[in-house]
Amino acid sequence: MTTHTLSSLDTDLTPTPKPRAWFVGGGIGSLSAAAFLIRDGGWRGDQITILEELALNGGSCDGAGTPQGGYVIRGGRMMNLPTYECTWDLFQDIPSLTTPGLSVFKETVDFNARIRSHAQARLVTHNRQIVDVETMGFTQQDRLQLLALTSADEDRMGNSRISDWFSPAFFDTNFWTMWSTTFAFQTWHSAAELKRYMLRFMHEFPRIQTLAGVARTTYNQYDSLIRPLEKWLQDRGVRYEFGCKVSDLDIQKEHDQWVVRGIACERSAAAGAPVHDPIAVAPQDLVFMQNGCITESSSLGSMTHAPQARGKQDGGSWTLWEKVAKGRPEFGNPAPFCDKMAESVWESFTVTLPDPRFFDRMQAFSGNAAGTGGLVSFKDSNWLMSIVLAHQPHFVGQPAGVQVFWGYALFPDRVGNFVNKAMKDCSGEEILRELCGHLGFEYESVFSQANCIPCVMPFIDALFMPRQRSDRPLPVPHNSKNLGFISQFVEIPDDVVFTVEYSVRAAQIAAYQLAGIQRPIPAVHHYERSAKVKWQALRTAYRRGKGPSKQT
Repeated sequence: MTTHTLSSLDTDLTPTPKPRAWFVGGGIGSLSAAAFLIRDGGWRGDQITILEELALNGGSCDGAGTPQGGYVIRGGRMMNLPTYECTWDLFQDIPSLTTPGLSVFKETVDFNARIRSHAQARLVTHNRQIVDVETMGFTQQDRLQLLALTSADEDRMGNSRISDWFSPAFFDTNFWTMWSTTFAFQTWHSAAELKRYMLRFMHEFPRIQTLAGVARTTYNQYDSLIRPLEKWLQDRGVRYEFGCKVSDLDIQKEHDQWVVRGIACERSAAAGAPVHDPIAVAPQDLVFMQNGCITESSSLGSMTHAPQARGKQDGGSWTLWEKVAKGRPEFGNPAPFCDKMAESVWESFTVTLPDPRFFDRMQAFSGNAAGTGGLVSFKDSNWLMSIVLAHQPHFVGQPAGVQVFWGYALFPDRVGNFVNKAMKDCSGEEILRELCGHLGFEYESVFSQANCIPCVMPFIDALFMPRQRSDRPLPVPHNSKNLGFISQFVEIPDDVVFTVEYSVRAAQIAAYQLAGIQRPIPAVHHYERSAKVKWQALRTAYRRGKGPSKQT
């Protein structure tokens, strides 16, 4: 017969505490990882807390505003139905908030079956001609350089730039103008990232000139993705703590593993200085951190004022990553991504219109109804400006008669063609006057009642900066016991940054590894290995145009 002391009997009867999961940041990566813990790991919602510095979740997948004050979308993410394997794996189980009886995935599929993209005015010249973009404009040298890039070993490429792989003439081709404006690549960005993109989306190469392979959500991505996912989590008891800035993690080395033991928080107070409120992390708990943020330190302007410049010191995500990575190289190196703002910045603008005059003129000019045209890029614009007219309404609750469109420019530090200012120094009205100059529209005839809100984002292209593979941590570093990273700045072989898919895939990897979930993660589709896809890409590289540019 076994005997027990009182202390050992008490220990035997004490239930093992349930683990908790703490998420630093409320972007789509954190929300997705929380959903994976619940759906696939059997976690309860009340075991999960999301700490968000702002007053709402969503991170870079944002969309907000009113008809009166103007709507704002800092940046839109294009989707792809053949790929985005982890995203659709998740959203097939998240109910739509706007289409009863359908999942977000099925709602998106049905929407894209109804509203098909086929751009007829992808590039426009300085004299307002629509460019014939059936031809990519390649020389044989261009084709050989593309082949060399896509065949190169990524480790040997190191932190080389795109410009290291191509002659100057390549950057004057139709292909490069379409590619750079579609994905926001610059010549000084990472050649390895360009290679990954070309392989991942090789199946879309034959229709890049029409953007027919682009899938869009029914509304902006905050309304169509974030809000349904947030509600699904909230209905299951997940806690959101807004106004909570995480300033540091207490990380200790135990048995050759890094273990998070505490989270330093600054919570917003009703008045006065923020309240410092540390969180103790129990041995069985998990911590998921967003390392870096592409919309960190964004600043908004107005119709009368330009956005105010901001930097790394104005936000918390980069500083937190720097603290966590110091002395721990396995947690990555943020410097290549956040220390060269002049090479990672661009500017967007969102325009709210109370009447249809601009949409009517633009639809007649482009030959596309709103939602079917993709980007219209002004190839001779000093700013390299592009705009896109989304299907309306673009926001849930957007009134009939109110229309919203979005635009951006890759060179906000350059003086405009029609406005004698750098874009970053322009008000919303001045940006619209520059747009009218490229279109040949009279400002008062289309924008007399417009509300244009510009947005400067100093880190928006940080994920494309040249880097070594080791500069990005794995979603769960090999010697991390309870800390996972979820962001665009983790290392996932074969996948491409600046996509919703990258954040969701990072979330699935981190959640499954730390929580011991055995369910297989959807594999990356390798369309570039298909003989048919390769043949179609080769034909596209040699494709001739249909004729001269169309005058409009």
